[in-house]
Amino acid sequence: MKLSTIAALRAAASVTDAGVDVRLLELLFDHTPDIAFFIKDAAGRYLVVNDSLVERHGLRSKAQMIGRRPSDVCPGDFGRIPAEQDAAVLRTARPIIERLELHWYAPHKPVWCLTTKLPMRDATGAVTGIIGISQDVRTPMPTKEIPAEIAAALQRLETAFADPLTPSALACIAKLPSARFARIIKRIFGITPSQIIAKTRIAAASRLLRETDRTVAEIALACGFSDHSAFTRAFRAMTSATPTQFRSSMDGRLNGRDACR
Repeated sequence: MKLSTIAALRAAASVTDAGVDVRLLELLFDHTPDIAFFIKDAAGRYLVVNDSLVERHGLRSKAQMIGRRPSDVCPGDFGRIPAEQDAAVLRTARPIIERLELHWYAPHKPVWCLTTKLPMRDATGAVTGIIGISQDVRTPMPTKEIPAEIAAALQRLETAFADPLTPSALACIAKLPSARFARIIKRIFGITPSQIIAKTRIAAASRLLRETDRTVAEIALACGFSDHSAFTRAFRAMTSATPTQFRSSMDGRLNGRDACR
């Protein structure tokens, strides 16, 4: 997500607090299929959602979400963890900015998103709700047009994600200064080198959990995590489920509603 997008969201929060019709925002975001948009009240209940968010949950209408919390819409940790995020934003007034998360919608279709949640305030400064978006992470240029030096570093990551690769190590493989490498990665993918490393490892782990019978500990080591606990923490933070819960869900219970924000 670009800084301008975050700035626009902050402006939206401000004009909403000023009394501008939120239905205009709803209508605007109804035309952005790659962005899930929401406004929630001080209790974390959906007040406004766009069509994309409804579709990602596998629901038929916005009415099925309005007045409900994520924990009321999604089963288990898939709903509970976003609800806990909301409670923390409402309690502390600290925003969540560009948190990289793996969401699922259109049954069994994984989509990486950058989620931002901002507190909304009234004239006295009291927090009255949350406004936020989850934007799909997509490469804005064809893969064949990615510079060769960047492609070489990414290929190393894709084939050796179990290695202790760091952003600086990837920059060395690309034969670029770390700062320049980071700028190019951000421009191409919209995320940082650290985020692309985490994304690659968690995506690989999710595939192994879905497609193999390997133990969670074996998958943790294969995907570059130091131990089972470190893997579980990272996986849960990015997918709203532990590896074991994720595997169980993929056995037949995961559906389009497991994409709560």
